[in-house]
Amino acid sequence: MNIWSILLAVLVFGALIFVHELGHYFSAKWAGIKVLEFAMGMGPKIAGFTRGGTRYALRLLPIGGFVAVEGENDGLNIKAEDEGSPKKSIALPDAPLYKRFIFFFAGSLMNLALGLVILCVLSSQANLLGTTQIAAFSDDAVSSSQLQVGDTITRINGRRVRTDNDLLYEFMRQRHPTMRMEVDRGGEKLLLDVPFRMDRFDEAGPDFIYVDFKIVGAEPTAWGVIGNSFNWTGSLIRQVWGSFIDLLTGRFGFNQLSGPVGVTEAIGQASTAGARPFLLLVSYITVNLGVFNLLPFPALDGGRIIFLAIEGIRRKPVNPKYEGIVNIAGFVMLIGLMIFVTFSDIMKLFV
Repeated sequence: MNIWSILLAVLVFGALIFVHELGHYFSAKWAGIKVLEFAMGMGPKIAGFTRGGTRYALRLLPIGGFVAVEGENDGLNIKAEDEGSPKKSIALPDAPLYKRFIFFFAGSLMNLALGLVILCVLSSQANLLGTTQIAAFSDDAVSSSQLQVGDTITRINGRRVRTDNDLLYEFMRQRHPTMRMEVDRGGEKLLLDVPFRMDRFDEAGPDFIYVDFKIVGAEPTAWGVIGNSFNWTGSLIRQVWGSFIDLLTGRFGFNQLSGPVGVTEAIGQASTAGARPFLLLVSYITVNLGVFNLLPFPALDGGRIIFLAIEGIRRKPVNPKYEGIVNIAGFVMLIGLMIFVTFSDIMKLFV
């Protein structure tokens, strides 16, 4: 890891956080919720100005950002001048439930939209678009005992696959040499138990499926690029949720997580490989950021949405005191996880 990788990672994370916070900012303005501050970075303020009753600030530590709205975190003690405010705004708790839902959801939506745009650009530049149809087998293939050229794989182990990215993800998750596959063969749906060979990337690592066939590449068209981009984005969303579930169920260990240090190293490596690998990694990161923030965990946007759902069911809000305690506890747990993952990343650099 070098200074270039660190600077590039700061720029990438800064841009993705900026996009995320823009979602909260614009949704708050649309909902008529008073925005007290739009800040990039954390810690002491080093520059800023106030306009329309909102303070725009650049803070010292480049590790995040936030949009502070009235009534969300009164403990922040953020005050903004009312001079120049174009209209009377309301506090977050006074906004209708659906507008508060949009406010908390909008940040992640912006990250997912950015990922979709990047993947659309990459798809439009590709010579061929990946499919799930088998084009040919390698000379030493064993899956050809069940599969045939022209088969379109529609499900693997009961999970729907729509893109070549879905295929790769299911192969990487597999730890058994036989996979249950549903294929479309000339319009007929078949359920097959397909054998594969297991391989290992390195001596210390786990065994993985050796993919012994190639897939058909489709000529890119306008609609094909759009459809592929939406399916690709959806595939990444499912992978993030699936990885989270795998982590909770013990399929993968916490030591396999990567934090800022690991991602910084990956960004540096991708940047030297060319524009396409770099943009592909950025699209993965922004989709991960969008989905991660929607996880139903305290202190995340998803946790706030859970409280809104409880309010909708109970027909009255949760006591702000208890909600604050839960969110603080969740924040402490996230910081602890971040410290653990960062320490693990640093240890990997010396192995």
